[in-house]
Amino acid sequence: MKQITLQQDIKMPALGLGTWKAQGQEVVQALLEAIKMGYRHIDTAMIYDNEFEVGQAIALAIDMGLCTREDLFVTSKLWNDRHQANEVLPALEASLDRLKIDYLDLYLIHWPIAFKSDVLLPETPQDYLPLSQAPLVDTWTAMEHAQSTGLTRAIGVSNFTVNHLSLLESCSSMPSVNQVEMHPLLTQDKLRNYCKEKGIAMTAYAPLGSTDRAAGMKSSDEPNLFEIPEVQNMAQRYQCSPAQILISYHISRGDSVIPKAVQTQHLQDNLMAAQLTLSEQDISTLSELNKDYRFINGHFFDCPEQDYGWVFAD
Repeated sequence: MKQITLQQDIKMPALGLGTWKAQGQEVVQALLEAIKMGYRHIDTAMIYDNEFEVGQAIALAIDMGLCTREDLFVTSKLWNDRHQANEVLPALEASLDRLKIDYLDLYLIHWPIAFKSDVLLPETPQDYLPLSQAPLVDTWTAMEHAQSTGLTRAIGVSNFTVNHLSLLESCSSMPSVNQVEMHPLLTQDKLRNYCKEKGIAMTAYAPLGSTDRAAGMKSSDEPNLFEIPEVQNMAQRYQCSPAQILISYHISRGDSVIPKAVQTQHLQDNLMAAQLTLSEQDISTLSELNKDYRFINGHFFDCPEQDYGWVFAD
């Protein structure tokens, strides 16, 4: 498995297993199957409400001799209701308690948006904290402190734009990782260039278009990545599926990727995609498809009353 080298020479497998929306024993069994196959990178988050089950699967895999804790790269994320500086370390400790592990390999700020304490999903503008009360710099400084305790090996962010990242340039360190939506219709070139300059690794989520998300989060005319002619033509040439082309695209251009899967066949197919290496010409062809199209556009967090406009505005 190809590795991505993070700051402090920490190695992260380029292919991970995303667990958003996977619940209960389904995620336990999927993770056990994945670890048996050779997956070593697991991505979860407090808001996914499956850290307990992810921890169960990790414990079972270790007990069965499938891996050691040190073999795994486990990521979780700080939710938006814990952005105040004194809440960051307790939130990390709570995730570790649910996961029943001693440390994370990577802890991310999930979104550059702050809610009031214990507000999981805001219903009114009053549920938000304006950034003046929870500045990203203060949250990041608290993340740095959390890393210094040894409870997480690396720290990073998710859904941050260049504007958000630039606010952290005055801090003592920059994020190790920025996890964002990426695929051929959203190549994130400006953000990737900035992150490369700053030594920030990129992780792609929704590499297949997040087709299983709730209907209320979808537009009526959104594109199907599997039906893009260039993707289909490449799948024929490489004798693989369109999904495997879409996954390999990120690894081939030096990023990591965390497609979701629970079915055994999909887990196997995604793992095989990590063994494909697309040519430079094919990478270029896919990148030229960019339309800055987002499947997950962040509008559900719009709150102009608290100075949160479109979260991805640069």
